Amino acid sequence: MMGKKILGLIVLFCCLWSLQSSAQEGKVQMPMGKDGTFKIVQFTDIHYEPLKPESAESIETMKKVLEAEQPDLIIYTGDIVVGAPIADAIQAVFSIPEEMGIPFAFTFGNHDDEHDMDKEAIYSALQSFKQNITTRTEGISGVTNYIIELTASDQKELPQALLYVFDSHAYSGVEGLDGYDWIKSDQVQWYERESRAYTQKNGGQPIPALAYFHIPLPEYNYAAGSDKYRLYGSRMEAPCAPLINTGLAASMILNGDVMATFVGHDHINDFLVSYHGLVLAYGRFTGGATTYNDVVGGGGARVVQLKAGEHSFRTWIRLSTGEVVKPYDTSAPYHK
Repeated sequence: MMGKKILGLIVLFCCLWSLQSSAQEGKVQMPMGKDGTFKIVQFTDIHYEPLKPESAESIETMKKVLEAEQPDLIIYTGDIVVGAPIADAIQAVFSIPEEMGIPFAFTFGNHDDEHDMDKEAIYSALQSFKQNITTRTEGISGVTNYIIELTASDQKELPQALLYVFDSHAYSGVEGLDGYDWIKSDQVQWYERESRAYTQKNGGQPIPALAYFHIPLPEYNYAAGSDKYRLYGSRMEAPCAPLINTGLAASMILNGDVMATFVGHDHINDFLVSYHGLVLAYGRFTGGATTYNDVVGGGGARVVQLKAGEHSFRTWIRLSTGEVVKPYDTSAPYHK
């Protein structure tokens, strides 16, 4: 009897160790649909403030979008909660996917931790939600750096697609260098290691991937300001990108796996532009009148649909009115 108890404890310890190791690796798996598709709704810049009645508008927008789209996953790309008490804001925003039974992932913006909770406290608070899949990779800059592996319904060994999530930080900490912070070199190196490892396991073929974070890369400015690249959507303000370029876009282009990056930060932009094969895209401002939001058509969300094994995606914007605007298909001849 004692031997069986010891064996049981060993098995339990091994299981717990395995789960802990998996979490520390900064990876989480989600199954694609039986039809091989996977739909993502991106909410960004909700700017929820518990003491402002205007925040109710963002709650209604999210509910309407989710009811219309019925996504497989929600990704929140920062500046979600921006007023104290943050705990109340977190409950108001994330109780929506919790009640609807929709998994969600989160990454930080530059405003989320500016009030009565720091990043670690916010990250810990999210762990109380059953639908939360946000994890982290230890040992690199930032908190919310991780990979979501989208697996086939038949549970093939390799993922059919990947979602890279980055913490793009907040403000420059370098004296004399103003503006926003940048994705650090160790984060870029983390992406490169993971990307190359996936490609090697896949027989030298890159696995189709997308990337999500808050602050746009400097290439958003280069591409949007040049006649060489075709811009699609609304560009109503200059991208507020960092002044320092650590080469993430270049690495993604050369590795050939990431098809697009999706950001927020600039509330009245929702454009996308193809830059040497990498689509640089904005989400759609989701917030209410707690901050500047004079975006034509009102708030909403960007929706992305993937298909297993295909190096392409479809995307569109769903407005709070229910209208679908600005569809884009990378497999269409127009966009190649």
